[in-house]
Amino acid sequence: MNFDLTPEQEMLRRTVREFAEREIAPRMQELDEREEFSSEITRAMGNLGLFGMTVSPDYGGHGLDYLSYIIAVEELARVNGSQAATVAAENSLGIGPIYYFGSEEQKRRHLPALCAGQKLWGFGLTEPSAGSDAGGSKTTARLEGDRWIINGSKIFITNAGSPMTAGSTVQCLTGVRPDGSREVSCILVDQDAPGFTTRTMHKKMVWRASNTAELYFDNVSVPRENLLGARGQGFRQMLETLDSGRLSIAAMGLGGAQGAFEAALAYARERRQFGKPISQFQANAFKLADMAMEIETTRNLLYKACWLRDQGRPFRKEAAMAKLWASEVMRRVTHAAVQIFGGYGLMEEYPVARFYRDQRLLEIGEGTSEVQRLVISRILGCYE
Repeated sequence: MNFDLTPEQEMLRRTVREFAEREIAPRMQELDEREEFSSEITRAMGNLGLFGMTVSPDYGGHGLDYLSYIIAVEELARVNGSQAATVAAENSLGIGPIYYFGSEEQKRRHLPALCAGQKLWGFGLTEPSAGSDAGGSKTTARLEGDRWIINGSKIFITNAGSPMTAGSTVQCLTGVRPDGSREVSCILVDQDAPGFTTRTMHKKMVWRASNTAELYFDNVSVPRENLLGARGQGFRQMLETLDSGRLSIAAMGLGGAQGAFEAALAYARERRQFGKPISQFQANAFKLADMAMEIETTRNLLYKACWLRDQGRPFRKEAAMAKLWASEVMRRVTHAAVQIFGGYGLMEEYPVARFYRDQRLLEIGEGTSEVQRLVISRILGCYE
């Protein structure tokens, strides 16, 4: 077994880390306080090659392996969750469905600008009454002649209402099958489609500098050819998209835990009480040791899941495990980091406060921790 990264992966890590510390870190507190999405930083991340990382160069992508992409997300999350979320959601949920399920025309039309970081694309899945029960979507699309007519709404959709957003992939109920089951399909909706409106969501506890939007469809009319893949395959497309997306959420947990740990370690070495650094008190030293241990186990689990995906082997169970474990490890690490900072850890001017807030979404987004345990137990054969 070889646990070494390739020279290219090591260079990518250094490049993204330096970019995050130089370009993102100086502005992250201001953007967080103002709840402001930054088109400037997003374009800069595009210029660095952080969008379309695993997409073939034939469509404007960079043709990298999935582990390289995950390393990039990890390094962004080590500094700032909002910018990591923009990259993670765009690659996994925005670009992914078009790349893996789209027609040649759809790929040629949309992917070059998305892979260059010139435009963003949303993934319209969650609805006000359909979260974990994603199959319970109420948004409908009926085919009238050569047009789909869409009605309904979506909520909590990342990158779907920014100034750079070109459109969204929307899961819709498109009919009923002969056996009475629901027919679910995905349809591409351009941002300027008549009747389609978005509203940016504010007052978030987490990822305040990323764009999160509500989507509204009022007799939205799009061409028949905007159907993504085959009719009735939307639910399968969604599940496969989320399998890969969970790896990027795990990367955000890993990177966020690493950032919080490094901040806590540096603070513990500098902060003095009773005449010596607080890192020398066993209560804190043991906290830091546990944090380092859990981060290491998270990295090994996540990188193995990415290796399985890159090898073309089944990885759904490992993706769910990595997402679940990384999310909960970041919770434990950020909790301990705030404890080490003491009262200062409750102040927004210190990074651990933001890490502590941002972690909370990881146990909810792209499948709650409860759903991950359900996925894992089903694969284990716990249910008939």
